[in-house]
Amino acid sequence: MKFGGRRKVPPLIFSSELSRFQNQTRLFFTTSVRRLQTTFRARAFSFTSNGGGGGSQGNPFLLPGATAATILMLGALHIRRMYSDKKIEEARERGIEHEFQPDAKAAFLRLLPLRSISRLWGSLTSVELPLWVRPHVYRAWARAFHSNLEEAAFPLEEYASLQEFFVRTLKEGSRPIDSDPQCLVSPVDGTILRFGELKGVRPMIDQVKGFSYSVSSLLGASSFLPLITEGSVHEGSSEEEKTPTEKSKKTWWRVSLASPKVRDPVSMSPMRGLFYCVIYLKPGDYHRVHSPVDWSVLVRRHFPGHLFPLNERATRTIRNLYVENERVVLEGLWQGGFMAMAAIGATNVGSIKLFIEPDLRTNLPVRKLLHSQQPEERVYEPEGVGMMVKKGNEVAAFNMGSTVVLVFQAQVSKEKDSSSEFNFCVKRGDRIRVGEALGRWH
Repeated sequence: MKFGGRRKVPPLIFSSELSRFQNQTRLFFTTSVRRLQTTFRARAFSFTSNGGGGGSQGNPFLLPGATAATILMLGALHIRRMYSDKKIEEARERGIEHEFQPDAKAAFLRLLPLRSISRLWGSLTSVELPLWVRPHVYRAWARAFHSNLEEAAFPLEEYASLQEFFVRTLKEGSRPIDSDPQCLVSPVDGTILRFGELKGVRPMIDQVKGFSYSVSSLLGASSFLPLITEGSVHEGSSEEEKTPTEKSKKTWWRVSLASPKVRDPVSMSPMRGLFYCVIYLKPGDYHRVHSPVDWSVLVRRHFPGHLFPLNERATRTIRNLYVENERVVLEGLWQGGFMAMAAIGATNVGSIKLFIEPDLRTNLPVRKLLHSQQPEERVYEPEGVGMMVKKGNEVAAFNMGSTVVLVFQAQVSKEKDSSSEFNFCVKRGDRIRVGEALGRWH
């Protein structure tokens, strides 16, 4: 007797059904988030119009509901952070480095409307809290994420909302800037994830052990990253070893600004002395971004994208994490040559604020994200000179934790003695603060 086997479902039908399910899921989440946003805005307006600053009037649901949700969120995040930190610390003690390994959670994240969720989070955190509850909420946040409230520039009661608290300024002198002119400083408070020199054809940055992404895809195809053709590596090296004054006379960056074009990075190699550094900001870190050196910002690019998490688990499970996420890239020149700083958004950190360009808006609603979508680019005036920024000046701010990637040229020597070359003075996993030295040269 023959038993009927399983019926094989044609791949095309399965693919269409999966696509339909994904679209329905996204539509459901997006519609729900928009309704919640409308509700919260209406209640917030009702609360403020009734004089809710003191907490005795206004909508009775809004304040207890928002406060309870905040406290529950802080507790859940605190438990999760403790568990994650314990696992990571145990792995480091054993000398284990996690390799890249996609999982089901990473695939599921693509189904969620994280951009809409992040906008909702922004609406929630911008709701003005009653005066009496502010210190309790902010201290709970600081306890959960190890924030130092003693450094806050103002009393806790003066931060009207969580959003204002996240991007708070610090007391004068809390972040002294290293005054050594031959020193590149950290632009943020955070953890050193990766750093090194870019080498080889199509230079890559390690996201995690077993997976890398190209520098060109991070900065954009129109970037004036100093690359040279593979056959001219030796010529490029000798040119790179010239003094900064001689390099400033070169016109490679002027040509790139005057007529930007897409370059094929497959046959291109970086000039000598091109370095990178990746710094991760935890939710409890100081969220403002400062200038690492004295430099001239020539171009700004805004890449719309996803808003995946940027924590340790995400870096080893999501491909091209820093390339797929929304980000703002600043490019320009400093005494060492090329300088680029990429501020990368994350879940609940869709808003990246540029102090040098207050009108820039990020995480705006879009119909569909396309990998081929060109970034929105602005060349700062006057062209070729740009916007001068001093070392230590505030440049940008995140609403919560995120990541900053630096790509820059620095001093190199053609002699065997490397004492005059740029050298990093940090190690992977080090905690660093704004103004502390990332590297030096002599």
